[in-house]
Amino acid sequence: MSAFQTYLKLGFFHIFNLQAYDHLVFLLALCAPYVLADWRRVVALVTSFTVGHSITLALATLGFVQYSPKLIEILIPITILLTCLVNLLQAGSGQGRSQIPRRKPLPLVLTVPNVLAAVFGLVHGLGFSSYLRELLGRNSRPVTELLAFNLGVELGQLLIVSLILALGFVVLRGFRTNRRDWILVTSGAAAGIATVLLLQNSSS
Repeated sequence: MSAFQTYLKLGFFHIFNLQAYDHLVFLLALCAPYVLADWRRVVALVTSFTVGHSITLALATLGFVQYSPKLIEILIPITILLTCLVNLLQAGSGQGRSQIPRRKPLPLVLTVPNVLAAVFGLVHGLGFSSYLRELLGRNSRPVTELLAFNLGVELGQLLIVSLILALGFVVLRGFRTNRRDWILVTSGAAAGIATVLLLQNSSS
């Protein structure tokens, strides 16, 4: 197996497993306001997040950025809480994201949700970097490995959000659940987990 295939697989399984539950919870919060018909917007959103974390992951792995792991452990659940807060405020006002007038003055990737996802991705990328640096060892210029790992993470994220959207479709259509209730429940659950995570990381 080539280095590219190895790190592609490592990136995929790093995000698509329960040990990365903080990132899984973030993806749940990120996708909560959307339905299956919004899949293009969700892909753009997830890709924006990937662009953000790819930048800091590369910079930190190559040694251009120094950071406090303790601070990142605190900031990651904060990004989840902020995402949930936006969801809850919109659901509470009765305005889902799909109901926002689609004037499209900017390309899809430059919409406010996508920019926020990219900014939050910068934080999560630093969280990924510790794991990747352990894998790379003394490899000082891991260009191929970085590319493959990021691509693997992106594929894992797309699979996760596909499952979230599919679950939402079943709940909303199959059980005729109100969309507002779905947003409130999923975002509330994500916020609860993030709060526990924040308290744990702050006290450790």
